[in-house]
Amino acid sequence: VRSLYSPFESGQLSGSSDVYMHEIPGGQYTNLLFQSKQLGLTEKWPEIKRKYAEANMVLGDIPKVTPSSKVVGDLAQFMVAQNLEAKDIMEQAETLAFPDSVVNFLRGDIGIPPGGFTEPLRSKVLAGRGLEPVEGRPGSFIPDYDFEKERASLQKTYGSNNISEKDLLSFALYPQVFADWKAYEIIYGEVSRLPTHIFLNPMKEGDEVELNVGRGQSLIVKLVSMQNVREDGTRVVIFEVNGEQMYMPVTDNSVEKDGAVREKASGPGSVGSPMPGVVVSVKVKAGDEIKEGDTVATLSAMKMETSVPATMSGKVKRVVVNVGDKLEGDDLLVEIE
Repeated sequence: VRSLYSPFESGQLSGSSDVYMHEIPGGQYTNLLFQSKQLGLTEKWPEIKRKYAEANMVLGDIPKVTPSSKVVGDLAQFMVAQNLEAKDIMEQAETLAFPDSVVNFLRGDIGIPPGGFTEPLRSKVLAGRGLEPVEGRPGSFIPDYDFEKERASLQKTYGSNNISEKDLLSFALYPQVFADWKAYEIIYGEVSRLPTHIFLNPMKEGDEVELNVGRGQSLIVKLVSMQNVREDGTRVVIFEVNGEQMYMPVTDNSVEKDGAVREKASGPGSVGSPMPGVVVSVKVKAGDEIKEGDTVATLSAMKMETSVPATMSGKVKRVVVNVGDKLEGDDLLVEIE
């Protein structure tokens, strides 16, 4: 079984004494390594480990457990991606596009660390975003979760027969992850029926597999052929299902498409992407009046969300991204005049 999951292993086959220097928790180490690869920072992994220790001290040498360890890791990768030192964090705290986890930590959303918050870092970050600090334990004053209300909402969206108790709890804990999964399920169906090796490794022409789809029910599926890629990026795949041919158009994500090079941010009115990621929300439109520090868009990269702030006050001249766009560092998001 392990060989099936080998592509997802980190390659770290032994311990390393440099843990005494960076203090990255074991469970986070491999996740952080994988995340750095997705952010295009693979070659900077040694620097990320050094920055982890530096970020930890910037935040006040906090206990590094879930979720506080993620805060330190997000800040470390942000520092590497933006080529920032600890002094830069302090000096530019009001305007830097910190990952949301860092802002939420400094606000007090996950509690107060034993030694308190680092000042004036906390005050600068909150002031630059117009946020008030959370005093006390956050869980003590949040309202009770209305499970029945959310159950009814989910059943209305996905159908009364498609929401289990596990689904309801999953949505309560991870609402966006649950929504993304349901969107995936609507497109691809119940993939839990697929054997692991088929799910992880696509079938090749001539391959045949037997799928158990229910009690006493099975399908024999054979991949007959794949036609050439069409102009819209799809190709028709021909299967035999229990001897009957089926023609399935699928999007071929492996095909590289020629596209325009994205404009880079330059000048005081240009708001750029702080690091590679996907646009998950756009908060402004052309013509809006905004203030410096207002969020113009939210990016996501491997569980790390970043609210990108306006670099100056003024009117939005143009917005050049849409939800779902993939960006590289410094790609232009919004221009302000």
